[in-house]
Amino acid sequence: MPGFRRPSLRSGALDFYPPPMANDVVPVKIRGILPANSGCALFIGNDEKVFVIQVEQSMGVVIGMALRGTPKDRPLTHDLMAHVFQGFGIQLERVVITNLKNSTYFARLILRQQNELGTKLVELDARPSDCLALATALKRPVYVSRSLFVELEDMSEHLPDPDDGGSIEPET
Repeated sequence: MPGFRRPSLRSGALDFYPPPMANDVVPVKIRGILPANSGCALFIGNDEKVFVIQVEQSMGVVIGMALRGTPKDRPLTHDLMAHVFQGFGIQLERVVITNLKNSTYFARLILRQQNELGTKLVELDARPSDCLALATALKRPVYVSRSLFVELEDMSEHLPDPDDGGSIEPET
């Protein structure tokens, strides 16, 4: 595999990187969305464990619309980003929720651009809510780093059951 280079950016927002090994991440998906006092609670996980990320109400609505495939009259911000990606031949490969510090989650967008010069992988630091909105809209996979996943509390018992009348998405 050819070496990837890391540009010298102080913010760390943009990195070229080698793809992570398959055992470094755990596949997850959005399992439910509930209204919460401070916005919406996104239930994210797999059959093993579910954890919660709090997002703004508007982000919960946008993610819920993407999950349902609800058509929109005009493009929203995440739709615009998807159109920009498409226009420049960039594909969202995946989203990785990487860390939790001081009750704040961190995530990365992994982008791929292929052209006549070759393939470039770029990793961008982004809010998990933005990453999840893009991944949901573009139907791309979501992962969480294994080291974070093992530390998170399992919130499966709080996951709403739609068969019992529980809401899995916020009202629009």
